[in-house]
Amino acid sequence: MRKILSNKLYLYLTEFFAGMSVMAVELAASRLLAPYFSSSQIVYTIIIGTVMIAMALGNIYGGRTADKDPDPDRLYRRILVAAIWIAAIPAVGKYIIIAISGLVIFSVNANFLVIAAFVSAMVVFVFPLFLLGTVTPSLAAYTIGSLSDSGKVVGRLGACNTVGSIIGTFLPTFVTIPSVGTAITFLIFAGILLALCIVYFLSSKTSLARTVVGIVLFAVCCVFGCSDSFAFWKDDLTYEGESIYNYIQVSEDDRSVILSTNVLFGVQSVYQKDGGLTGMYYDYAMAAPFMAGIQDKRVQEAAGGNFDFRMLILGNGSGTFATQCRNYLGEDILIDAVEIDQGITDVAREYFSLPGDVNVYTYDGRAFLNAVEGKYNVIMVDAYQDITVPFQMSTVEFFQLVKDHLTEDGVMVVNMSMRGKGENTINTYLADTISTLFSEVYTADVTWSTNRELFAGNYPGMMETFRSNVQRLRGRSAPKWAELFRMMSEVDSGLSEYTAGSRVMTDDKAPVELLSMQAIDGIIYDEVSYFKDIYREKGIRGVIDALN
Repeated sequence: MRKILSNKLYLYLTEFFAGMSVMAVELAASRLLAPYFSSSQIVYTIIIGTVMIAMALGNIYGGRTADKDPDPDRLYRRILVAAIWIAAIPAVGKYIIIAISGLVIFSVNANFLVIAAFVSAMVVFVFPLFLLGTVTPSLAAYTIGSLSDSGKVVGRLGACNTVGSIIGTFLPTFVTIPSVGTAITFLIFAGILLALCIVYFLSSKTSLARTVVGIVLFAVCCVFGCSDSFAFWKDDLTYEGESIYNYIQVSEDDRSVILSTNVLFGVQSVYQKDGGLTGMYYDYAMAAPFMAGIQDKRVQEAAGGNFDFRMLILGNGSGTFATQCRNYLGEDILIDAVEIDQGITDVAREYFSLPGDVNVYTYDGRAFLNAVEGKYNVIMVDAYQDITVPFQMSTVEFFQLVKDHLTEDGVMVVNMSMRGKGENTINTYLADTISTLFSEVYTADVTWSTNRELFAGNYPGMMETFRSNVQRLRGRSAPKWAELFRMMSEVDSGLSEYTAGSRVMTDDKAPVELLSMQAIDGIIYDEVSYFKDIYREKGIRGVIDALN
């Protein structure tokens, strides 16, 4: 046994840092994959499953090798290799993920995201975690001197691993990822493992050449892996960064500013620099205030009454809806907004002209409804982002809370981002669930988009109120009123009354992840089929030309 290991302290430290690094890599993996595959429960399940596969195989291999050849040098060489591999992930991981995604999309016809995410996780993360999985059984073999103290030694190793795992869970989430990003988080924990190996090899004076090579490779990885850019194919971003919850990307052109928190699946918010309509779902959602009689209340105000119109936005994002409502419907509307990610709110204030008097609460939408007592004329639910549908904001219990916070003539508008095909889609489940609580439910598909807007109220004259309030816009001289009238007329022509079914989601049962996965699969299939046809006719060169 090497001198450095004689009092077993270094072995316990090795177990501690190995456990810490495994958890840190697991959490950083979720952030590396999220911009490409979302941060849904399905992706987390894939990551956790991948880690468990790697650790199980590592445990088996580590135990066998420790029994056959109980040489600590071999263990620390494996840790050294794991450290370099982890350090290389920021430099090459995103390219591997994109390449695998492209191959999967052109190779399969269903379950694109599940397969691509699983293969990416296996290729990028299994090997280093397999190597770290060999640590515990190897250290058990090195530290157990006799059967009389085996329980005590194994207990200490387990405690060191658990404490390290706890720190490795909290440190990346609350410290390193928000402050320095995912890439440097990988490098930090790879550096810790590397330092552990350097101290061991220098003290034992073995494998010095390997140690030098490891240091050089780590330095190379630091040089090429420090970029926090996930969208490496874009070089004109206005802002790119990470918060506790999201990868955040802001881009702009002469007309608009765009927010994206998911590289592969389009944009989440668009703001027109001239303050005009976006042509997106925010425009459609502005029908909700008219359904709630905002223009009638303006008439009452003109006759000497008080104007009191309150709106709540659950999932504020960049605040485009709030900004448009202020621009078109009046500065005196009271708007409360809830956004769980403070980083996105900061971006909204800086780049998207979110008015300073829009009250933004950094909170979960459902928790906010549980905490406040006020009622609103309009509540917008805009918390569904591509495949990421928070189940707690999709159930009958949640929509009951929304209903409880609406005035008698209040209206809820829900932005459903994926239409899907057939009857058993995420949108039909949401609409059926809402229909159990609201008597008036209407939907409208957003033109040139996969979004669908749902409007719900509990008073029979909702649609008549909508149309009469829209008519009050006619004849106004300002161009913005004519623009808004045309938009509301378009919404009216697309509205259809929803016929309720029996697909109701509850807090106990809400299969939103699987339903969302089916919807996004359909969208990807429709988009990719065009390029598949080009590939069959013209090969990869034709696909590249079509993309350009």
